[in-house]
Amino acid sequence: MADNSADNSMDNATADDELFVNQDEVEGTASGIWSRLLAGNRRFAEGKPVHPNRSAEAREALIDTHAPDAAVLSCSDSRVSPDIIFDSGLGELFTVRTAGHIVDDAVLASLEYAVSSLGVRLLVVLGHQNCGAIKQGIKEYENLLHEMTADAEDSLMAADSIADLDERIAEAESIMLRTVGFSIWQAHESELESNEDFERVHIARTIEELVDRSDVIRQALAEDRLMLVGARYQLDSGKVEVLSF
Repeated sequence: MADNSADNSMDNATADDELFVNQDEVEGTASGIWSRLLAGNRRFAEGKPVHPNRSAEAREALIDTHAPDAAVLSCSDSRVSPDIIFDSGLGELFTVRTAGHIVDDAVLASLEYAVSSLGVRLLVVLGHQNCGAIKQGIKEYENLLHEMTADAEDSLMAADSIADLDERIAEAESIMLRTVGFSIWQAHESELESNEDFERVHIARTIEELVDRSDVIRQALAEDRLMLVGARYQLDSGKVEVLSF
């Protein structure tokens, strides 16, 4: 009868290796970093933040250099501070903030620096509930609609008058209309009508714009050096909603 003990030992060793994964290696991956941020958000939402790496010693250790794991592009809203929401400490997050997380050349340059020079493994686009930029985008979108349909005598004429609505939005002088307003138009095209849907669509469009406009980000994604995720902060619960696109 053949002795299978060596084979069994090998199988057991493989199983043991899989059980005892190096936790530091897991936490260093993009998925591990994202899991750590979400764990911090849970602490924050539950009112149990630990405020890591905010001591005098932590501050002094970062005088000469910093190596953040993640970059966050978020709205400038005073209620939406990524470091607080994710219960993160000094040197952990590279944050870029604009109203409605609108992307311009400065935003792109900042995020590309985070990816190429600082080596962040994770890039989060963070929108939020009850976003004022979304409300402003809705206002400007509706004003443009009214302007384009003011002379229409019936619904058919109104439909004809807005046939090039997307082009008018794309060519608008207002950056809020060109960016947030375009997201609202896109949401309407998909028969989405709520502010919550507008916020989610705008997050998705921001991600799409980052990939389309940045060779650095696109290459990092292709080489699996970067993970790009979308999320929406809920003001009422304190929780971060992870979005799938």
